[in-house]
Amino acid sequence: MEICIDNLKINYNVSGEGKDVLVMHGWGACADAVRPIAASLEKNFRVWTLDLPGFGKSDIPPAQWDVYSYADFMKKFIGETAIKNPILIGHSFGGRLAIILAGKKMIDINKIILVDSAGIKPKRGAGYYIKVYSYKLAKRLARLVGRFSAEAAEKLKSKFGSADYKNANPTMRTIMVRVVNEDLSGYLKDIAVPTLLIWGDKDDATPLSDAELMEKLIPDAGLCVLSGAGHFSYLDRPGDFGVIANKFLEKDVEK
Repeated sequence: MEICIDNLKINYNVSGEGKDVLVMHGWGACADAVRPIAASLEKNFRVWTLDLPGFGKSDIPPAQWDVYSYADFMKKFIGETAIKNPILIGHSFGGRLAIILAGKKMIDINKIILVDSAGIKPKRGAGYYIKVYSYKLAKRLARLVGRFSAEAAEKLKSKFGSADYKNANPTMRTIMVRVVNEDLSGYLKDIAVPTLLIWGDKDDATPLSDAELMEKLIPDAGLCVLSGAGHFSYLDRPGDFGVIANKFLEKDVEK
């Protein structure tokens, strides 16, 4: 499906029925990349996924946005699609957006699941992360999704194998540098809804120490660590991820 917000064409998907769950993907990814999360929840919830501006089939932002511009966009997307009191799920960069939306109380939120979330200022420089969120990481993601669905893997290989992706739009590169350097830890104490942190203990992009700090600073938070999983813990351990997420949300299932 497609919606136009501030003259940007945005690609999104909706599946399932029940309370609204909004899944926000990581940097350099797209809605297809978080399809396994949607699939694990759509039996009991109405799950929304989208290509954030500049990714997948959605238009590139007209200016050099920062993370707050993306959060403002998400507020508009939620309003335009009439999503009500959503459960927010954010992987990596998507977690940044969930932290801002909740910490600044920009919308009414039910619960939050942060999956290997960014938000703590990294010890490494922006250059490292530009390399991490590059074509090499995209190929790794495609292989991981292949374990979940051959069809999904083929879609990702097609998307991430394109010349446009490998060459990376200069605007998006500049946005990336701005986003990586934002420290959002000051918002964590203001998150007033139950929050679940799901993390891979082998995550080398947003290390487990970030999750432990988030658990300490968010008033109502719990941490589940997936042994042997990396930055894409929901792909490395899809079965365990689904069980944990559904258990956390079991009281939100409409009878």
